[in-house]
Amino acid sequence: MKKYLLGADVGGTTVKLGLFTVDGTLLDKWEIPTDHSEDSDILRDVAVSCEKMMEQKGLSKDEFAGIGLGVPGPVHGDGSVDLCVNLGWGEKAVKADMEELLGIPAAVGNDANVAALGEMWQGGAKGHENVVMVTLGTGVGGGIIVDGKMIAGAHGYGGEIGHIMINTHETEKCNCGKCGCLEQYCSATGIVRMAGKKLMEKNCDTVLQNIGELTAKDIFDAAKEGDSFAVEIVQDFARRLARGLSFISCVVDPDVFVVGGGVSKAGTIITDTVQKYYKECVFGNQKESSFVLATLGNDAGIYGCARLVLSE
Repeated sequence: MKKYLLGADVGGTTVKLGLFTVDGTLLDKWEIPTDHSEDSDILRDVAVSCEKMMEQKGLSKDEFAGIGLGVPGPVHGDGSVDLCVNLGWGEKAVKADMEELLGIPAAVGNDANVAALGEMWQGGAKGHENVVMVTLGTGVGGGIIVDGKMIAGAHGYGGEIGHIMINTHETEKCNCGKCGCLEQYCSATGIVRMAGKKLMEKNCDTVLQNIGELTAKDIFDAAKEGDSFAVEIVQDFARRLARGLSFISCVVDPDVFVVGGGVSKAGTIITDTVQKYYKECVFGNQKESSFVLATLGNDAGIYGCARLVLSE
């Protein structure tokens, strides 16, 4: 009987690795640097590191159900990718290569999607099988889980919720090349952009005027203190995010939305405010969907990678 799982969250700077039991208990975690040198092989480095861990703990490969990998890019159904810019990868058969290197089954998913899987398995959405995760950071990412399974889609772009178009009148371009994407308003940079525009448009009595390098944290902190301008920015952010998530709800009807990423550190001011506006955008029992904060932090990826092995 298989006892263990491995999770490898492959990022542009580090690879986060975790050893789990098949019931979801994290036994150990560690990191290795992501080597971008000319003769590097990131998957080989992962395999070597995992084999060293097995040797140190006296574990056999026969005891492992497999290894799950999360990578920063769209993933095809066969576990291959066309492009992972942050890793320097073009077309790559990640699943097949990993299985050859490590000698155990491998499963591969987009890093944001597997983070959602992790939060469903052992995090903020534990106990639910229909989950949408939204990550609010420099950009807006996400992951969609339906009936306990990750939705990647035909081209690997399932869960790219940051690029839902919510404003057809926007003239500034998103990083994706379109205009009016959710990411342009609800990412950390988007929130600051919107606040900056409003500060320039009118004279505002706000503590934010006195801050040189304005951040999303500054805005949420000021809103918590009752600064009326900051409250207005947060309300506008929440309306836009609620609208974007209501589109998703009409398609997948989740039990719960999990909010993660750096911006989520602002806390329940986000979940409470977004949920209020979300209820105004949806109908019927969709209004019963709850909003919770992610709880696994930077470990969500390795949890989700490990869970991905069981899903497949």
